[in-house]
Amino acid sequence: MLGLLKQITMGLKDLCYVWADELRFTFKDQGLLTFFIIVPLLYPLLYSWIYNNEVVREVPVAVVDASHSHLSREFTRQFDASPDVQVVYYCNSLDEAKDLIGRQKVFGVLYFPTDFQTNVNRMEQSHLSIYCDMSFMLYYKAIFQTATAVAGQLNAGIQVARAGNWTNRENEISTKPLDFDDVAIFNNTGGYGNFIIPGVLILILQQTLLMGVGMSAGTSREQNRFRYMVPISKHANGTFRIVLGKSLCYLMIYAVAAAYLCLVVPKLFHFVNMLHAFDFTVFMLPYLLSCIFFSMIIGSMMCYRENILLMVVFTSVPFLFMSGVSWPQSSIPAFWQWLSSLVPSTFGIRGFVRMNTMGARLSDVLPEYHALWIQTAVYFFITCLVYRYQILSTRKRIVALFNEKREARVQKVQPEA
Repeated sequence: MLGLLKQITMGLKDLCYVWADELRFTFKDQGLLTFFIIVPLLYPLLYSWIYNNEVVREVPVAVVDASHSHLSREFTRQFDASPDVQVVYYCNSLDEAKDLIGRQKVFGVLYFPTDFQTNVNRMEQSHLSIYCDMSFMLYYKAIFQTATAVAGQLNAGIQVARAGNWTNRENEISTKPLDFDDVAIFNNTGGYGNFIIPGVLILILQQTLLMGVGMSAGTSREQNRFRYMVPISKHANGTFRIVLGKSLCYLMIYAVAAAYLCLVVPKLFHFVNMLHAFDFTVFMLPYLLSCIFFSMIIGSMMCYRENILLMVVFTSVPFLFMSGVSWPQSSIPAFWQWLSSLVPSTFGIRGFVRMNTMGARLSDVLPEYHALWIQTAVYFFITCLVYRYQILSTRKRIVALFNEKREARVQKVQPEA
């Protein structure tokens, strides 16, 4: 009993030593300090500030009016009166308008064909062409939605003029037989910030952890004479104490970072925030743990501290798309859905967006919550295997080096004898 108690005490001391050593190393290394502290502190502020306007206004548009009719001029006037777009150029041809798009002076073109009003006068359907620069999705949204709204209003006016009604009520029924109210339940501003920022904040936690832990593992390999992550130390002699000590250090740092990113930043920029404190705390625990162990596994593959930066830059946007936030989950192919289930940010983003933006409780995101705990258990087991292999490899190299030195001493003594 005393021996077991002594062993537990030594294990806890070694765990605390690994935790303190990792914490000390984190605050001494400028690279780790940047990714663990400075990036989570400043990057969300920059990202939120960029999208704080929520919507774009006065998008420059060019008009090519080959019709030169009253209807085309009325369409252009109402189109220009919208707060979302602004007609800044009138061109004589599409080639001239395309040149303006190429020089980024406009981001869309309205083209009225020569028979635009003629077809309407003949009671035939007329067509209006809209060309948009699809490299800017917000510009495309503003131009297309404005053109659709103006077309609907003009269509209603034409319908009323030809209906032969006697009262305004008859006109209302003719143009809108089924009335409806468009109510934005969760994103009431219809803005891009409320839509994308919650998912990005959760992704920042994972990506900065990947960069920091990967850089720490690469540095450990560079400083180790045997190119292993586990240092040669009497305290680094147990798998669980090393894994738990390092993960405790990362968890302490990112518990504060998660509270700042998910609670403080949305309040500063007045984004939607419907979190419940208890549900948020319980949900973030498995997410942070799964991200930590996932990062430790990926970090074990890094031979140099710079390697992790290339991987994170390459995977940030795909991870966001595969989460099903910026692209519908139902439209993602089965293979990519399976691949996304290996990444903690997928379930973290889905659960957090529902809790933050839709006011969901923990009971409403149980599939994501359980998936994060499964990832935590699996990645913890794999991390222990990786670090166990590192410990055994280090021991073998030390024993081999000791035997080589002993044989060298023996060979040196024999000739002298």
